[in-house]
Amino acid sequence: MHLHSLENWQHRHDFTVKNVKGEQRTLYVLILTAITMLVEIVAGSFYGSMALLADGWHMGTHVAAFMITIFAYRYARKYADSSMYAFGTGKVNVLGGFASAIALAVVALVMLVESVHRIVEPQNIYFNEAIIVAVIGLLVNLVSAFLLKGGHDHAHDHHHDHNLQAAYMHVLADALTSVLAIIALVLGKYFGWHWLDPVMGIVSAMIIMRWSYGLVQQTSPILLDESVEEEYKLSIQKTIEKEADNKISDIHVWRVGANDYAAIISLVTHFPNSTQHYKNLLKHFDKLSHVTIEVNECEGESCVPSSKENTTA
Repeated sequence: MHLHSLENWQHRHDFTVKNVKGEQRTLYVLILTAITMLVEIVAGSFYGSMALLADGWHMGTHVAAFMITIFAYRYARKYADSSMYAFGTGKVNVLGGFASAIALAVVALVMLVESVHRIVEPQNIYFNEAIIVAVIGLLVNLVSAFLLKGGHDHAHDHHHDHNLQAAYMHVLADALTSVLAIIALVLGKYFGWHWLDPVMGIVSAMIIMRWSYGLVQQTSPILLDESVEEEYKLSIQKTIEKEADNKISDIHVWRVGANDYAAIISLVTHFPNSTQHYKNLLKHFDKLSHVTIEVNECEGESCVPSSKENTTA
C-alpha cells in the first residue's frame, strides 16, 4: 500500500492556449463584422455591385470563422481536464481553423460562379452608394485588425496562438478584398469599366481560395499527428546516446497541440538509471511537453530487456 502522494509523478494534459484578451477581442470583432456583412450584402444586391457582394460574402466567411474561433476557445477551456481526451483539448483550436478553411473554400467557389455569371450578363451598378458602403467596410476591417493585433501581441507573452492568428489573417484578407472592391467601383464610375467589378469578384474569390489552401496546409499536419522535424528528433537521440552506452531503440515525437509535442522514447543500456535522469537530459528541448521513457537493461552480450521502468511528464 502506497503512503505517499502521486502528485510528483502526475502531470497535466492541458495543452490549450490561454488567451482571454484575444477571445474577448474576437467577440467584439465578430459583432462588428456581422453588422457590416449584412449592410454590404444588402447594399451590394440593391446597388448591383458584385465586388461589394463579394466583400460582404467574404465578411460572412469571417463571421463563421470568428464564431468557430470563440467556440474553440470555450470548448477547449471547458474540457481541458476531461478524461475523454487522452492528451487534452489542445487540437480543438486547430480543428476550428481547419473547419474555417473548408467554409472559405465553399464561399470562394460560390463567389467565383456568381462573378462569371455577371460577366456574361452584366447588371446596372449604383456606383456612388456602393463606394460609400465599401469604404465603410474597409474601415471596419482596419478597426478589426487593430483589435485582433492587440490580442495577438498579448498571446506572444505566453504561447503562439494559432487560433487568434487565423482570425487576424482573415481580417487582413478581408481588408484587401475591400480595397479591390473600391478600386473596381471607382474605375467603373469614372472610366466606364463595368466589367472590372465582376473581375474583382473573381480576384477576391481567388484570394479566399488561396487563404483556404494555406489554412489547410497549416492545420491538417497537426490534426494528423505530424512528427517533429527530423533534425530535432535526431538531436534528442544524440543527447541521450552521448551519455553512458545508451542506445535508443524506438522514438516517436508528435504534436498534441498547436505548440506542444509528446514523445515516447525506448532506450537500451548496460547502465540503467532512473527515468527522471533521462528526462533531465531532455530539459532544454522546450517543444516537449509530455515525455514517456522506457528503460531496457542489457545483460551480458544479448541485450535482452529484463526490466522496464515507465513514467510520464
